[in-house]
Amino acid sequence: MLIPSYKPLDITLIKRDKIRKNLREEAGISGTTLAKMSNREFVSLSVIARICEYLDCRIEDVVEFVDDAL
Repeated sequence: MLIPSYKPLDITLIKRDKIRKNLREEAGISGTTLAKMSNREFVSLSVIARICEYLDCRIEDVVEFVDDAL
């Protein structure tokens, strides 16, 4: 089964000199959503879109899907 990995988001944040706290405070992403992302859970596409807009990036720069068997 494929699960989301938000490792690309961490890389994008580093490139933009931002941290996840900036997502919460400046992009309006809730702490609960950030916790879901840390736990590799699915979040809504509207949240992903808001992150992409805030960071001026593409969806591939935020999330990728990986096999949970790995």
